[in-house]
Amino acid sequence: MSYRSLLRLAGVGFFPLGFLARLPYSSSALAILVLLQGTTHSYAFAGIGGAVQSIAVAVGGPAVGALADRYGHRTVAVTAACANFLAWAALLTAAEVGGRSGMLGAGVLVGLTQPPVGALVRVHWARLVRARGRGELLPAALSYEASADELSFVAGPALVGLAATAGPAAPVVAVMLLLATSTLPFALRHTGAAVNSGTGTVSSARDLPYRPLAAMFLAMAAVGAVFGGVQTAVTVYADAVGRPGTAGLVYAGFGVGSAVTGAACAWLPARFSTRARYVTFAALLCVGMLVLFVGARLGSLPVAVALASCTVAPYMITLYALTEQLAPAERLATALTVLCAGGPLGTAVGQAVAGGLAQDHGVGGALLVAVGAAAGAFLLAAGVVLAGRTSREPVAGLQESRTSR
Repeated sequence: MSYRSLLRLAGVGFFPLGFLARLPYSSSALAILVLLQGTTHSYAFAGIGGAVQSIAVAVGGPAVGALADRYGHRTVAVTAACANFLAWAALLTAAEVGGRSGMLGAGVLVGLTQPPVGALVRVHWARLVRARGRGELLPAALSYEASADELSFVAGPALVGLAATAGPAAPVVAVMLLLATSTLPFALRHTGAAVNSGTGTVSSARDLPYRPLAAMFLAMAAVGAVFGGVQTAVTVYADAVGRPGTAGLVYAGFGVGSAVTGAACAWLPARFSTRARYVTFAALLCVGMLVLFVGARLGSLPVAVALASCTVAPYMITLYALTEQLAPAERLATALTVLCAGGPLGTAVGQAVAGGLAQDHGVGGALLVAVGAAAGAFLLAAGVVLAGRTSREPVAGLQESRTSR
């Protein structure tokens, strides 16, 4: 599929603004870790604070998606961006005061109000390509979005790392500036204003296939736990080498190979079925995390991070494609935000567990979380596919894609 066709379809301005609009999301977890660790000097508390924020994202995301399906994406996205800005301001104030309960409470508000740019923009693509009669471009659009997400996880943590050299609060200030100058304008210009159907209501919740969607949620939670473990590991690594401000720069390497492989997924052959992709990419994710664990112990953590990153985007693209197949069009924002909620929830668990292990076992302890989560992702994929082969009912949406290349 041609990326040039996507450029003509969406317009030139959509792409740079859409990329910048997602940076607050990709920066938020590490920004909170840096702020809380710098304020309290405790990795364990920073891990708990990051976990609290991530759990709040997991709770708030589906609610924002459901509201967007009901009242229109533009209204909800603009409101979320403004509320998120105020929540970050509250977190800065709590950190200045120094009360741990206040910081945790503000972290909850940050998570609950996080604008789900990635999910909403995928809904935008799905509607756009079908409205223009170009449904065959959707796989390329999903591949682009995965690459953009991964590049945002290069630029976002790198921004956090650079800002952290000015102090632990500086990354939060940078996130707030991005919200005001990118996320809010993107919500105003490139999200749909209209609600679904003439009545402005959405279908019954029974229209969402709960069991398959739950499987996709768990699959995304597994990769979220990978992120949480790696984020904690690089934070510990940077502190151990005496350069805590470089944590974001090291973690940025996690998105480099992933962005490249994500873009390449647009050219996967049609005979490589969705079912085969799911199992294959889950296995590769597991191998990648083993490479990261062994490489960090025997060689260089930054190099191992870059190598392991190549296995992330193909797995995530498959999850988005499967979820897009599962949901009715009028509930797509809800379904995708439910899927996306698995990421921060997994990150929350990963950060909390990795923070405790890192306190006693350093980088290796944190990376064990990434290895275990990737192994769980592979076991889930294998179980889902095997169940689908022995049942007449499609399991986890593993029927052939209606948007296959």
